[in-house]
Amino acid sequence: MDLLPLLIVDDDPVNRDLLSRRLSRRGYTVAMAASGRECLSHLAQHEVAMVLLDVQMPEMSGFEVLQAIRGTPGLSRLPVLMVTAKDHSDDVVMALELGADDYITKPIDFPVAFARIRTQLLRRRAEEQLRESEERYALAAQGANDGLWDWKLSTDEVHFSERWTSIIGCRPADIGTRPDEWFSRIHPEDLPRVRGDIDAHLKGLTPHFESEHRMQHKTGTFRWVLARGLATRDAAGVVTRIAGSLSDITEGKVMDALTGLPNRTLLLDRLSRALERSGLRDHEPFAVLFLDLDEFKVVNDSLGHQAGDELLKAVSSRLEASLRNTDVITRVDGLDEPTPQPVQHTLARVGGDEFIILLHNIGGVMNATRVADRIHQSLARPILVAGREVFTSASIGITMSQGGARGPDELLRDADTAMYRAKAIGKGRTEVFDVAMREQVVRQLHLDTAVRRGFERREFVPYFQPLIELATGEVVGFEALIRWQHPEKGIVAPSQFLPMLQENGLALPVGQQFIRDVCLHLRKWAAQGDRAGALWANVNFSSRELLDENLATRLLECLDDHQLEPCHLVVEITESTVIDDFARMARIVAELQQAGIRVVMDDFGTGYSSLACLHELPLSGLKLDPTFARGTARRLEIVKAVVGLARNLGLTVTAEGIETAEAYEQVRALGCHFGQGYLFAPALPPDQAEEALRKGTGRHWSVRRPA
Repeated sequence: MDLLPLLIVDDDPVNRDLLSRRLSRRGYTVAMAASGRECLSHLAQHEVAMVLLDVQMPEMSGFEVLQAIRGTPGLSRLPVLMVTAKDHSDDVVMALELGADDYITKPIDFPVAFARIRTQLLRRRAEEQLRESEERYALAAQGANDGLWDWKLSTDEVHFSERWTSIIGCRPADIGTRPDEWFSRIHPEDLPRVRGDIDAHLKGLTPHFESEHRMQHKTGTFRWVLARGLATRDAAGVVTRIAGSLSDITEGKVMDALTGLPNRTLLLDRLSRALERSGLRDHEPFAVLFLDLDEFKVVNDSLGHQAGDELLKAVSSRLEASLRNTDVITRVDGLDEPTPQPVQHTLARVGGDEFIILLHNIGGVMNATRVADRIHQSLARPILVAGREVFTSASIGITMSQGGARGPDELLRDADTAMYRAKAIGKGRTEVFDVAMREQVVRQLHLDTAVRRGFERREFVPYFQPLIELATGEVVGFEALIRWQHPEKGIVAPSQFLPMLQENGLALPVGQQFIRDVCLHLRKWAAQGDRAGALWANVNFSSRELLDENLATRLLECLDDHQLEPCHLVVEITESTVIDDFARMARIVAELQQAGIRVVMDDFGTGYSSLACLHELPLSGLKLDPTFARGTARRLEIVKAVVGLARNLGLTVTAEGIETAEAYEQVRALGCHFGQGYLFAPALPPDQAEEALRKGTGRHWSVRRPA
């Protein structure tokens, strides 16, 4: 049955109820309307499969409703069955003339009524299927600049349009009507797949036939085509013909749509040919340059993707001009003087802001680097994008064809590796690939895999270094520091894995898990009572974490999940994390402070604008760089000044790196509020920190403090 309901329109509730119950028992879904206006209102808001419309109704007759339905766009084909009295034959004639599909007489003969309803529903379904089939066929035939083909299977003849024959460079008179005119021109590697796709469609396994394949042009070259088709069947379900279109997609297959440069497909083909020539003639080495624009994402994010596209097109033009104007010094046999020869090249865009340059018969790596230098000079000039001058640079990696049999993909991989080395050590420069780079990449790959597994296995754990109130020697909190508990290497320092977490996108999920673990231990210690319930944890946040617009909300939810208050968590930031987007960071810091989460600046005194940070950021405290705790008299004078400044601003001061009793006494005498360092304890695993808390309220760590 149809899923859409049948709409019964009758002003008599007894008639509506009777017909509704009988239809429902037959499995139909039913909707009802008590008047013509209610019927039209329902049709304006809901789809129905059919309308059963009573002729005699007050205010608006069934005839008027029928006229309104037929005059409404989208309802002209809706099946309408009129319900009229047996002796009112004139009503039947008028209804049919106004566009009714059939009629039912009162009193209703239900077997006859059900048969007529079913017939109209089946007719409607058949019309919709035919219309959909026609639309699919029309779509297959309406490709841009398409050739058409029509294959009559009973006679095994194919009609090819004039455009179809021109795609392969032939005239209509050159092409017969046998299917082999098509299949004999398909590339041998593609032919089994094309036949398989056609057979699958003819067997009804796919809704339509579609295949990209190569066809041989009259010139002997191969062109890429897209063939589409749709089969038609007779009443017995037997396929009688299949017809469709053929499009030449060679340009889109091998050319970049934005810049018009060769794409990766064409580049790989030319690389393969260059390798073949190089293998046959050792004196024809070539170079591959992998070029990636520096800070291209900044242009996209700030000026929009359209501006980014403009920049890519401008860069491609610069590259082409630079390569056309590049000469390489070579020596020609029989001449004593070197003669400049123009560089033969292939310039391709392989995706995003990445370009590949294939330099044919380049001679040696020095010549390749000269070409790279010319490219750097060309890109140094400003480019007009979206009405603004934009400066860009590129990181370039070079690999040479010599050095053993390598395939195209390996050459691109090596050039890509060299490019990333150039980007990592300063951008806007060129690096030449060597084996050591590959070994480093392999090491990085292994590290990336190990880090990802470490995250899955919960191997990143918090360590806790105590924060001491210098005036009393009491432990008031901890700095929570992340460590990697590697199953084979033991504890791994953050410097060895944090850069990888930033690079592979795991910094945020690892950081979120770390915060949850810290809160879990704080909750556990708070349950021990005494001062342990007032302990807080300082946690360092990367710039990526701090740029999370929902950071304050997320931290509050985590604290609430562990029955902790905002005062139990302190966020540490460094000047370097805020300097790139100061205004945004100031807003986020303010949100944290308003939520009750204190924010302190770590390593204070090492940046270039720390005083500006104090002025603009709503901080709660400062942490002095460890060098101040073990510094000279001049440094101690700076500490004294900072403490005075902090006192006036209502900020706390924490001295880091306290390793000796002398340093302890100095920073305490200068008025620092808190301290941490090896004099008290290093960063401890959670069980050792808990053990120390059980032994006392914190004086355990001050036993080495002088009396």
